[in-house]
Amino acid sequence: MYLPALPPPPTGGWDPPSINSAALSSTLSGAGSLASTTTGPSMTTSLAARSSTHNVLEWHPVTVTGALSAHPPVAGLGGRMVSLQALGRHGWGTVAVARTRGGGSFHLRFTPRRLGSRRLRLRFAGERYLLRTTRELGRLNVYRTVEASWYGGGGALACGGSLTSATMGVASRTLPCGTLVTLRFSGRSVRVPVVDRGPFVAGREFDLTEATKQALGFGDTGQLWSSS
Repeated sequence: MYLPALPPPPTGGWDPPSINSAALSSTLSGAGSLASTTTGPSMTTSLAARSSTHNVLEWHPVTVTGALSAHPPVAGLGGRMVSLQALGRHGWGTVAVARTRGGGSFHLRFTPRRLGSRRLRLRFAGERYLLRTTRELGRLNVYRTVEASWYGGGGALACGGSLTSATMGVASRTLPCGTLVTLRFSGRSVRVPVVDRGPFVAGREFDLTEATKQALGFGDTGQLWSSS
């Protein structure tokens, strides 16, 4: 089947991955936009993520592979710029960029340097005949390993309320009450608040409530991943 070919992508340089989305859009507009370089019809685009890593230890790489496509289908999607963005306090910021290969496929990679949980998305800023598009990827959780145990039995909680077998949360000696902590163990994840103080055993950072322990399938003591 014949597919119409697009003009080649611009050959100008690109800023490093630390640029934000506004800067990336500005670079693309300067390189040649639909309004300034063509009079032909615009084509909608879409981004597909074939595989991505959403749960990693700090300083371990995050990878996303996928493809850019146009509607109606066209040839010549190689060499287009796709960015991976994370949502921070000041909006979406670009953490990695890559050019598409033949057929529009791409591979993005970056190494997170801090703990926490952030939303990720893919973005194509648009170019000549091709309209811009984005695709949400969900949350990226960056963890470290910690030692933990669990406790139960009822009683008052240091952060208020009473401990029951249904209470979801953790005890921490240092994190403020109410701080949300994402925990991961054996492929299961929960996001729970700090509800109490403890544990008071050297080397352990969290005491899981009985309900949190059961939700994770955690044993009596051991290592798990924490986003805080």
